[in-house]
Amino acid sequence: MSAGTQEKQRGELQEHVVKIKRCAAVVKGGRRFSFAAMVVVGNGQGRVGWGYGKANEVPPSVEKAVKEGMRNQIEVPLDGNTISHLVKGRYGAAKVVLAPAGPGTGVIAGAAVRAVCEAAGIKDILTKSFGSNNPVSLVKATLAALNQLRPKTDVERLRGISLG
Repeated sequence: MSAGTQEKQRGELQEHVVKIKRCAAVVKGGRRFSFAAMVVVGNGQGRVGWGYGKANEVPPSVEKAVKEGMRNQIEVPLDGNTISHLVKGRYGAAKVVLAPAGPGTGVIAGAAVRAVCEAAGIKDILTKSFGSNNPVSLVKATLAALNQLRPKTDVERLRGISLG
């Protein structure tokens, strides 16, 4: 699971399993395993969120993460199939730069950042991550960057100019 992301459609929501972690607790009879799942949930049209769930088995942990992801969604202002301007996000030691791209470029990103962009409905974007390569931190940094996005109309209104 850690090599890539797993994707599933649920109604209109897409869910991408970014990371599944296994934790072992040593008890009298041996090892007891528990699992933690990191999931990105989005509708593919500008809404995206993330969730983290823990349970004794993988499917319940994914379900818990999906539920939390649906509660934690943010709105991402899209400019066609890309974003309107360059943004930088940071969470802990993970830094992410997201840049708009021309039509047909595709999603140029690593697994964690790609999951967020695809769930949000971004089809053309250039990304670069710096610092930590921890998928959990990268997802949070990407969402912090997407949270900074402003629609072109807001920028025009604030500056009092037309960006064409």
